[in-house]
This record gives sequence, C-alpha cells and structure tokens, in this order.
Amino acid sequence: MYKLWIANKNYSSWSLRPWVLLKVLQIPFEENLCLFENGKSSHEKFSRFSPTGLVPCLIDENQTIWDSLAICEYIAEDFPQVWPKDRKARAWARSASAEMHSGFSALRQQCPMDGAHNAPLNNISIELQTDLNRLQKLWQDGLNQFGGPWLAGNEFTAVDAFFAPVAFRIRSYHLPVSPAAKQWVDRVLVLPAMKEWHDAGLQEPNIEH
Repeated sequence: MYKLWIANKNYSSWSLRPWVLLKVLQIPFEENLCLFENGKSSHEKFSRFSPTGLVPCLIDENQTIWDSLAICEYIAEDFPQVWPKDRKARAWARSASAEMHSGFSALRQQCPMDGAHNAPLNNISIELQTDLNRLQKLWQDGLNQFGGPWLAGNEFTAVDAFFAPVAFRIRSYHLPVSPAAKQWVDRVLVLPAMKEWHDAGLQEPNIEH
C-alpha cells in the first residue's frame, strides 16, 4: 500500500493534491501527517522521509517518489484513471497540471492556502488579476472542449486535484471569478474528501511557517 507523507492540512496545498486524488479515486493509501515546525524551517524534520526535505512524498515499498506531479504520474502507472481516457483530454490535463505546478506565482504568494481564513483581499494587484484571468480562461477551455462537469471531462482526474487548492483560495479570499469557474469551485468544495481535509485542518494548531 502507498504511504503518503503530507504536512498541515490547513496550509499545505501541495500535500492536498495527491491526497485528494487518491481519496476521490478510492485508491488505498496510508496517510502520514508531519506538522510544520512553528516559526522555523521544517526541512530537517521532513528530510527523515523526503529526499528534498519537502512534502508531499510517496513511499511505495522500497521506492520513494517526491514532488506532487511526479507522485501523480507514478500512481497513474498503476491506476490509469488518474488521467482522462481520451488522448486529447489527457494531453490537455497534463499541460494544465504542469502550468499549475510551475505558474500562478501571484496567486500563491498573495493568497496562501489557509483553511481558517475567510475575508476578502483589500486589493487585487495587477499580477493577481492576471493570474485569475488566465485561470478562468484555462478552466473554461477545458470545460468547453471536454464537456464537463470536471475540467477534462465527466470524471474527476489529476487536473482537478491540481487545482483543488485554488478552490479553497477562491473561497477563503472571496476572489472574483466567472459563473462557470464558480460552479467548478463549488463542485470541488462539496466533495466529501475536500470537506474531510478542510475539517481536519481546522483542528490543527495555527502556526507561522
């Protein structure tokens, strides 16, 4: 059985991605939660199980896989439903996931994931609005091409998992998005796995990390 190492559910957006994918697809795994150190680096602590000192990290028997995208690709070798069946949808989903993996820096920096936060931003910067515009176009492209209700078709796949933390951010910071984007956000947030993650995060201690 897979062993997935994650950090605080209230803060760790990268941990959420493979976790919610495994949960929604009902792929068995053992969760290992290792909390951030309060006010200091957690690198040494996480290095006990992760070669980079970062989370998430997946252990499969004697194999260690780090980085959220690499983890999802590894899982897909055993469970092909991680990605869409359709070749075109699969290519789009991989491209969109990679864009989320490496981009949207203003969204990450100005709206860090915090499940307990519930207040609008005082100001939306030009950089953040640019990210939001791109995000909405990307989602709309997927929904239009593949018919929804998920980003790459009628099944939840890795691309939905990669944008799942953005759903929390949009809700937490009251970010303005189109009706179609809001509909996808609402669909993600009512998933039992997302509710489980959010509720567990609220039970964790608040920290500076």
